[in-house]
Amino acid sequence: QVQLVESGGGLVQAGGSQRLSCATSSETFSRYAMGWFRQTPGKEREFVACIVWNEIKTYYTDSVKGRFTISRDNAKNTVYLQMDSLEPEDTAVYYCAVGGTPTTIKPVQYWGQGTQVTVSS
Repeated sequence: QVQLVESGGGLVQAGGSQRLSCATSSETFSRYAMGWFRQTPGKEREFVACIVWNEIKTYYTDSVKGRFTISRDNAKNTVYLQMDSLEPEDTAVYYCAVGGTPTTIKPVQYWGQGTQVTVSS
């Protein structure tokens, strides 16, 4: 059974940092793009960042550029999201995702269960 296990969420003050991790259950995922999305109540899930299978390229939504960094360790089947200079607007449930191809996050094949990140002002 495919599993994506996220960790690292919680409460942080504005301006602070947090690191999310997503461990996958299969080394197969090392061949696919991986990424992060987030969702707040009443809104659609939105793309945050993704990284291609061989780590050569990364992509970010404009609102997190320069503040968030996505990385992956294929030997550990894990993807990370380092979040710095956090803002209250970053408060959301963050979801890990496995993409449908080595270089694109969409269509998403698998989702994690989500981890809450709350940024207090």
